[in-house]
Amino acid sequence: MQNRLVLTVTVDREDALRYTPAGLPVVEMWLKHQSRQSAGGFERDVACDIQAVWVGEEAKKRAGKLAGQVMNVTGFLSQRSLRNPRLVLNIEYVEFVKG
Repeated sequence: MQNRLVLTVTVDREDALRYTPAGLPVVEMWLKHQSRQSAGGFERDVACDIQAVWVGEEAKKRAGKLAGQVMNVTGFLSQRSLRNPRLVLNIEYVEFVKG
């Protein structure tokens, strides 16, 4: 079963490009999301800050230019590491929203 999140977010800030021990490029960033959602038949405003990681060549190309960008992101949640259970959004696909 594949469960994916799709969110519209604004990149609040990003860390410098780094590489995994396997040599994969990684950009870690903090995202802001705001929307209006329906839950239990009632509408409510939703706002949250999300820690995210984007791995791969596309992340490498965009590194250093992401802050302030609005994007539609698709990905999945996982814990940060074996020792740190904090949730992190692992970005698999990005579509930049033109402002």
